[in-house]
Amino acid sequence: MFPLSRVIISAALLLTVSLMVQAETFTFTAIPDADASRLQERFDKVADYLSAELGVEVKYIPVKSYAAAITAFRNNQVQLAWFGGLSGVQARRLVVNSEAIAQGYEDQLFKTYFIAHHSTGMTAAETFPLGIEGKTFTFGSKGSTSGRLMPEFHIREQFKMAPEQAFARVGYSGDHSRTIAQVQAGAYQVGAVNYQVWETELASGKIDPTKVSVIWSTPTYPDYQWTIRGDVDARYGGNFKQRVTQALLNMSDPNLLASFPRQSFLPASNQDYAPIENTAQAIGLLD
Repeated sequence: MFPLSRVIISAALLLTVSLMVQAETFTFTAIPDADASRLQERFDKVADYLSAELGVEVKYIPVKSYAAAITAFRNNQVQLAWFGGLSGVQARRLVVNSEAIAQGYEDQLFKTYFIAHHSTGMTAAETFPLGIEGKTFTFGSKGSTSGRLMPEFHIREQFKMAPEQAFARVGYSGDHSRTIAQVQAGAYQVGAVNYQVWETELASGKIDPTKVSVIWSTPTYPDYQWTIRGDVDARYGGNFKQRVTQALLNMSDPNLLASFPRQSFLPASNQDYAPIENTAQAIGLLD
């Protein structure tokens, strides 16, 4: 028989290991599509909400770029991510069994605004603005669905050439807020921007409509979604993926939803983003 002291020590060690497993932090990130301070405020609230719903510590980890968000997900530095359509497709191709689990109500029918500096003389139109050819043009991040993938797709469709051939100069601002700022300042004549970032900044008074305005809106497409790694059940306990999914779908606090902004979250699947994957392949953005 084992001495009583050894049994007690073994039991204590087992309890310690059990508590460590229970206390393991669940981490998530998000593509940096807007001002960093705004993202930190938004996703710290999400972390607090998920912590309460899941009964584990949840931490938001900011990243500097879309590529960094994908890398963090691939390397298991984060287990959940708020991706755009393209970045989600890219991440899921790198992590076996990862899944899109929830999308915003608005993400079913997302769109991109083309915006122009007032000096161009261009105004809102129902059809693609052919007058942008030969002007200076800025996308957002190179990995952005709304700020690069979809606008580039439409540019190629209309002009039958790459953006670098269609425009006098092409830039990549890095995020939608900077795209708006650069076009408003006249650094670029035309740009492509996430329609929700535009509407949010317009409502908050950050946009001067006498200097920059929307000249065209793309047809709708699927965009942002929450994507989770396929190994979370093994790491955090059975049914954890479903618990995370349900917590996201149950998010109902108006203040929390408004920070996205989304009216609610709905179930999502990898198949929902097949149109994004097909478009990315068609213009050479996927290997």
